Amino acid sequence: MRSVPYPDKLQRIIGLFEGLPDGEKRETLIAYADQAASQAPREGENFDLEDVRKDEECTDTVGVFLRVDPDRKVRFRISLGAQVQTLTRAMTAILCRGFEDAPIEEVMEVPADFVPKIVGAELVRQRSQTVYYILTRMKGACKVWLNRERAARAA
Repeated sequence: MRSVPYPDKLQRIIGLFEGLPDGEKRETLIAYADQAASQAPREGENFDLEDVRKDEECTDTVGVFLRVDPDRKVRFRISLGAQVQTLTRAMTAILCRGFEDAPIEEVMEVPADFVPKIVGAELVRQRSQTVYYILTRMKGACKVWLNRERAARAA
């Protein structure tokens, strides 16, 4: 059993943010937001699951693309519409990097309690829907994949 409930890469990102004062947290979030486009699907990539939609709690369309390798480790790609907010863009880059090569079961078990450590309590209060949106979508994709796998084994 892991003593830390987060994948290693996500734990490193959390550690980075925990050591920053609020002003630097915001600057770092903006830097991550600027990197969100690099997390979009690339030409020729194949995915085990694609979920592209516009939800009520988001300002534009978001696509979640999941690939699970034979060792059950995940790779996410996220496409974001032009109207998606900066904080959602930042969380996209953070989560794609933080979950990269983590076992799918580990992603499913990640508690959301790390979000305030990254964005700060004030932004969580102001934008509670936004900060958890991408995490919820990613976990939802993992759940669908696991359900499909279970159904395939039962068939």
